[in-house]
Amino acid sequence: MKKTKRAFLMFGLLSIAYVLVYFHRLCPAIVADDMMRDFATTGTLLGLMGAAYFYSYAAMQLPAGLLTDSLGPRRTITVFFIVAFAGSLVMGLSTSVGWAVFGRTLVGFGVATLFVPTLKILATWFKPAVFARLTGILIAMGGVGSLIATAPLAILTEKVGWRVAFLIVAGVTVALTVLIHLFVRDAPETETGGIRPASSEKRGPAEAAGLRAGFALVLSDRSMWALCVWFFFTAAIFFSFGGLWGGPYLIHVHGLSKTGAGSVLSMTALGMIIGSPLLSFLSDRVVGGRKPVLVVSGALTIAVTAAFAFLSSRLTLPHLYALCFAMGMFANSVVSVGFAAVKELFPMRIAGTATGIANIFPFAGGAVFQPLMGRLIERQGVSAGVYTLRGYEDAFLSLFVASVIAFAACFFMRETHPGKTGLDTAVVPD
Repeated sequence: MKKTKRAFLMFGLLSIAYVLVYFHRLCPAIVADDMMRDFATTGTLLGLMGAAYFYSYAAMQLPAGLLTDSLGPRRTITVFFIVAFAGSLVMGLSTSVGWAVFGRTLVGFGVATLFVPTLKILATWFKPAVFARLTGILIAMGGVGSLIATAPLAILTEKVGWRVAFLIVAGVTVALTVLIHLFVRDAPETETGGIRPASSEKRGPAEAAGLRAGFALVLSDRSMWALCVWFFFTAAIFFSFGGLWGGPYLIHVHGLSKTGAGSVLSMTALGMIIGSPLLSFLSDRVVGGRKPVLVVSGALTIAVTAAFAFLSSRLTLPHLYALCFAMGMFANSVVSVGFAAVKELFPMRIAGTATGIANIFPFAGGAVFQPLMGRLIERQGVSAGVYTLRGYEDAFLSLFVASVIAFAACFFMRETHPGKTGLDTAVVPD
């Protein structure tokens, strides 16, 4: 197989695998009501089940880079996708919320090691001029995964049940694992031979010291910490609503069917698919700055969370569609601008370290806020077998506070756009 065809085949397979990553991230929003009923469980425990993915995913971010360098991208992905397959299987066969938590933890560990190895493969196989474009497509494919986790998943679960749906996902996962093992190669030089680790040289004392210095530099930067706070609270909003509690809220408060709730939540995915390239373009070419885009997005996120926290009883279906679209754009796709700012804060030699550290915080936000919202919702009790409007308003108030903190954090960041700083750190244009 020619190198070009091989490269695009690999990109296609890895992009499809990234669809699965985002599907797992957000699918509990659709199946949450069914799981609460089948397990006879509380909102707090269901929140813990949803958050289990984020705990394990966040814990794997730094190890993912080390494993990519030592085992190589292909081995890292295939080994851990087997773990994701096992997790999906456990979830499909679970008979209690404890088993569901265990299965979702395995899924989080398994899919956490796809993004970093994929970026390394893209950097190795493709020219720098197309790297940014392919990365944007990869992130957009994550939006496709978000979309599948809404209305399509609702339709599937209504036909076969949520357990069978997870067993089907397990089958897709193992099929992708086999295809990745067969067709993905770490570098063009290894196409006809065995797998060669991405870095076969041993780290010397000087390089290890450089790594420690890089960590110290990243952790001592005030603007970096402001970005980490912003990541934590911004992602907490999207992952808590779009990834778990949005579905039950739409069903319990607005009386939507599961399919109807999935249709409304699909707007968060559409906002992500459209917003990721749009906000990046605005930041790069129109505004010429990262900070203004983050500030405006933060202000609009405050407006969205305020509507849910203070006006929930008055929201109509068109309002819900518009608010979910805005949430997907301004509380999720905007992270692409945030990661650009992280990369530009530091020299290229430690940009990977900075990105790995920053990438812990979005998932930590989801891990903390999903069970927190469950506890707040549960505290107000149930009425006619469902959680009350008051409970959801209390939970959404926590998201409003999170949006205010994220907005405030923007003002402690310094501008990093190369056009404003005069530093040539931008991605090579195509």
